[in-house]
Amino acid sequence: MTEVARHLSAAYGFVERNWALTRRYLGWEVVWIVYSTISTLTIGLIGVDSQGIVGQDRVLYLLIGALLWSYLSVLFQTMSETVAWERWEGTIEYTFMAPVRRIAFLAGQGLFGITYALIRTAIILGIVILWFDLDMSRANLVGGFVVLAVASLSFVGLGLVASVLPLMSTERGAQATHIIQGLLLLCSSVYYPVTVLPAWLQPVARLNPATYTLDAVRAAWMEGASLTAVWPLVARLLLAGATLLPVGLLIFHIGERYALRTGKLKRNG
Repeated sequence: MTEVARHLSAAYGFVERNWALTRRYLGWEVVWIVYSTISTLTIGLIGVDSQGIVGQDRVLYLLIGALLWSYLSVLFQTMSETVAWERWEGTIEYTFMAPVRRIAFLAGQGLFGITYALIRTAIILGIVILWFDLDMSRANLVGGFVVLAVASLSFVGLGLVASVLPLMSTERGAQATHIIQGLLLLCSSVYYPVTVLPAWLQPVARLNPATYTLDAVRAAWMEGASLTAVWPLVARLLLAGATLLPVGLLIFHIGERYALRTGKLKRNG
C-alpha cells in the first residue's frame, strides 16, 4: 500500500468511526434534526407575514438563510468540537498517539462533517418545501449543493482554528467557539443583506465566506442560476478555502504542541 493510500485509508477510518458514534447517539441526532427543522420553519413563517420582498421570494430568502446557516453551523461545530468530543469519549490520548498523520485525522473529521451536514440539510430542505408548498421547479438544486460543498472547505478551515480553543482552555474552550460562530452569523447575509450592517462592519462581511455562499445558493435556488453564472462567487470560495485550510492546519498544529507541552491535552478541569 502506498503512503497516500495509507493516509486515505486512515482518514476513511475516522469517517467510519464518526458514523458509528452518530448511530450510537441516534436519539440525540433526531432531536437536533427536529429542532433545526422547527427553527427553519419558524423563520419561514416570519417571512410569510413580512413586508419588503413580496410573496414566495421573501419566504425563500429567509428559509435559504436559515437552512444554509444550519448547514454551515453543523459543519463548523463538527470541526471545532473535534478535541472536546475526543475528551468526552476518553479517546484523545489514543487518537493523538496513534501512528496516523494529523492531517489524515483532520481530513476524516472534515469529510464526515461535510457528508453529515449535506444529508441533514437535504432532509430539512425536503420538509421545508412540503410545508410551504414551494415551487422549486426553476431552482438549480444541484448547483446549490455544489456551492455548499465548495464553501465547506472554508468552514473546515475556520473550524480547525476554533478547535484550538479547547486545546488552550479545557474548561471553557469549547464554549468559546460559539463566539466565532456568532461573529460569522452577524457579519453575513443569513437573514438580511449586508448593506444594512454598519458601514465599518460591511468590509468584514465581504471577507466572510458565508456571505458568498448565501449569495451563490440564493441565486441558484431562487433564480435558477447556473454554476457558470455564480462562478465569480464560487471562485472566491475556492480562494477562501485554499487560504483557510492551510492556516487552520498550522494553527491546530501550534495549539496541539502547546497542549502537549503544558499537559492540557487530557486534563478535564
